[in-house]
Amino acid sequence: MSAASTDSSVAPDRPSVVRRTDKPAARRGKPRLTDRVVHYLSHKFILSRRSTTTAQVLGLRLTVPPTVFHPRYFLTSEYLAGFVAKLDLTGRRVADIGTGTGILALAAARSGAASVMAIDINPRAARAASDNAHLNGLGPLVTSVCADLFSSVRPGTQFDVIVSNPPFFSGEPLDLADKAWNAGVGYRNIAPLFDQARARLAPGGAMYVVLSSHAELDLIEAMMVRAGFRAHVAAERSIIVERLLIYELRPA
Repeated sequence: MSAASTDSSVAPDRPSVVRRTDKPAARRGKPRLTDRVVHYLSHKFILSRRSTTTAQVLGLRLTVPPTVFHPRYFLTSEYLAGFVAKLDLTGRRVADIGTGTGILALAAARSGAASVMAIDINPRAARAASDNAHLNGLGPLVTSVCADLFSSVRPGTQFDVIVSNPPFFSGEPLDLADKAWNAGVGYRNIAPLFDQARARLAPGGAMYVVLSSHAELDLIEAMMVRAGFRAHVAAERSIIVERLLIYELRPA
């Protein structure tokens, strides 16, 4: 299903976070049984697998090592990458936080970005992003960094566009690989993402984040606002059991 367009402006008298529909999107309390089952199966058979696989996504050839988020099985990365591919990023400095295979970084590079920094706390993911950049002829444009958010990025470095497919379930990660799925109790790993991104965003810049309707959206949206952003849902897609939402965040 293709995403419908939306006005990117946010009127001063409207809430700081504007959703495209009035459908109930936020959930509170413990994860549903189906979420727990999907997490168990995904961690056991996809995130914890021991073999390296390959994938062809959006015309990109991707090598996916063990513990790295797989864009063929988890659709959020592919959805946001398709959105990024339609942006005009000519001459822009881009950061991809939680890069995984590097699919978002590569989409940004193909969209004209002058430089892309692909960042991930998982060293295998950081290496995969670098390898995949070279595999797709985009190596000179992409710099891969193994770090927790912007911790290893030189102070003062700013970006015109920041993209991220963060973990959007509130739970304690089982291991390093599971940090791509669970954001810690109370989403403790999400708030620093927005705070640091706000500090690293150049004037006139924007951040794009993909979330699921299965996340506690009210809580995460409150974190966006506290970090100094105004946000609206720029695109969304229904995929049978959930909706995927792409947020555009700009400094308030």
